[in-house]
Amino acid sequence: MEGVMQTETKIRAESGIESGPRGSGCSLRNFACEQNLLSRPDGSASFLQGDTSVLAGVYGPAEVKVSKEIFNKATLEVTLRPKIGLPGVAEKSRERLIRNTCEAVVLGALHPRTSITVVLQVVSDAGSLLACCLNAACMALVDAGVPMRALFCGVTCALDSDGTLLLDPTAKQEKEARAVLTFALDSVERKLLMSTTKGLYSDAELQQCLAAAQAASQHVFRFYRESLQRRYSKS
Repeated sequence: MEGVMQTETKIRAESGIESGPRGSGCSLRNFACEQNLLSRPDGSASFLQGDTSVLAGVYGPAEVKVSKEIFNKATLEVTLRPKIGLPGVAEKSRERLIRNTCEAVVLGALHPRTSITVVLQVVSDAGSLLACCLNAACMALVDAGVPMRALFCGVTCALDSDGTLLLDPTAKQEKEARAVLTFALDSVERKLLMSTTKGLYSDAELQQCLAAAQAASQHVFRFYRESLQRRYSKS
């Protein structure tokens, strides 16, 4: 796991295109992604959303401790490391949400009695951190060749005091928001895989945020495709 922090590079595959759908009525910050950055994990990716940046490494499928072995599927573990200090309650909560999302799409039954470990390192948190972690995890799983029934992405929405909806909010916007909602969605049917919320909102606002996140996910998945196409067209 400690390999995630190493800066050594193997075949530095640059899919670091920037995609900003701001001009299309969907106010997401610019994205950038680079895969296959680290030599020790089986797959890796860095994902940037505006000034929020997360580095992900995936290990496995690999041998698993007998105590954690599951006879009919892979054991999936997620570790989230903050920028500084040791993981706390917030990191443990996010680890669980990311693991639940990964388990919903990873075809673990193809690799029973093995472990798949996702290690995430926060490089910078400028808002919408959980969404960025989800996106980094997905691209690292793809880089590792882990079989999945669909890709997934994270989208964060914020509601300000007068009910205005903000997509992919910055840290300042999150702090000032009445509510912050993060959704994980799959690439096949924009199906909701996971959601987590804080603050006060109505049922109608929840549905409004989910619909906005589903629409925004199309931009994220398009960025994934463009990023992967650019990478593999170079190789």
